[in-house]
Amino acid sequence: MSDDEMKKQIAELTKTLKEGERLLAPTRRPDGTLRKAQRVRAGYHPPDEVPKYKPKPALLNKEMGSAGPPGYDPDADARPKTKSVKRNERKKRQAAIEKDTNVEDGASEDAAKKESAEALSSLVNDLSVEDSTPQAQDVDKKIRALKKKIRLTEALEQKSAEQELNPEQLEKLAKLEDWRRELKQLEDQKTEEACHEQIV
Repeated sequence: MSDDEMKKQIAELTKTLKEGERLLAPTRRPDGTLRKAQRVRAGYHPPDEVPKYKPKPALLNKEMGSAGPPGYDPDADARPKTKSVKRNERKKRQAAIEKDTNVEDGASEDAAKKESAEALSSLVNDLSVEDSTPQAQDVDKKIRALKKKIRLTEALEQKSAEQELNPEQLEKLAKLEDWRRELKQLEDQKTEEACHEQIV
């Protein structure tokens, strides 16, 4: 098809166009041949020309981008500050200044703290602590341990009638009476301490 024939065909197509229709000019294919001119109906948009869909929130964000976050009132920043706000800002500045000066004075304070700590430790070392009386918790622990030893040894005693015992088990049986005496002493000591605490 020659250029003259193409022009004639386009002229015929333009005569028959209805209202709103348009004519796409012939385009050249990669191999060099021409495509026919195409008639496009009214209201038709080729897929390439259709704008990309954007949801409403995205459009609103685009519009509001320069306005700041929701609820932001730019006039609030322009308003004069109240007395309390000014006072709080002054306090913050003073606290920052004091903090800076405290860092510089920190070395002298550390020396004073060390001296007071040494004095306190010497006082503590001078105090005498009575180690002769065990604390209530230690007494309770010892009582529980002795009761367990006695209970296990009594179970061993019952087994001894059925089977022979090794030397370690015989040694435990020999200590049974000593453990009972020690348990009685600890329980007496515990009751004395409890009575003493009630009196005081």
